Parts: sequence; structure tokens; C-alpha cells
Amino acid sequence: MPDLKPELSGKSQYWISKHRYYELKHYCLQYPEWKKLRDSLDIKMEAMKLGNVYGTEPSDPTAKLAQMRVDLDRAIDRLLQISFEASEELGGFIFMAVTEGLSFTQLKTVYNIPCGKDMYYDAYRKFFWLLSQSKGI
Repeated sequence: MPDLKPELSGKSQYWISKHRYYELKHYCLQYPEWKKLRDSLDIKMEAMKLGNVYGTEPSDPTAKLAQMRVDLDRAIDRLLQISFEASEELGGFIFMAVTEGLSFTQLKTVYNIPCGKDMYYDAYRKFFWLLSQSKGI
């Protein structure tokens, strides 16, 4: 996990409360679960399509699966979009950090992130501030 203090000074332009930060951080860490669920929904939807070919009627469960797929895609896309909104140059690194719980040290040693700690954490904080804004209250 990043060694970022959970609460910034209230004077920071990207200030969010400690508890809001933890809420958003845990939201992001659900990404692998979303991907796994989305993949399993794809399999279920394919099976339902085959069932429809063989004469069964489309049903409400199909619509529910499709809506779940749309919701998961939106959540996944939102994280990716906001990562690059926080920093075009570091967006991929920010995305890995927030969805996999990687620290700056891991990004530097394993992935050779092309910046220093201050620049990285500024983009990291901006990501959470933007995510907080996008999710509303």
C-alpha cells in the first residue's frame, strides 16, 4: 500500500477527508473483483444467447446480467479515465497503483515510473480528489 498519509492539510488543493480517502481507496481496490465478475457475466450471457437460439424466450435475467455488465464497465472505465485525467503522463501508473495497491517504491523499482515521489503523489492525490468529485457526496 502507498505510504501516503491518509489525510492532507486542509490547505491542499486536493484535500479530501481521511475517511473519504479510505472509502475511495477501497472502491478502487475492488477493480480485480469487477473484472472477474464481468468476465463471468460474459460467459453467462453467451450461454443465454445460445439458449435463445434454441427457442427459449429472452427473460428478465438476461436484462439484469446486461445491466450489471454495463455498470461494471462504467466503473472500470471511470477509474481508467480519471487516472489519465489526473496525469496524462502517469495515468497508467496511477491506475496500477490504485487498483493493485502498489506503492511508489514498487512503481519505481519494478515499473521504472518516470518521475519523482513529489510529482507522483501530487497526481495520486489529484486522482482521488477527481474520483471524489465524480462520485458526488
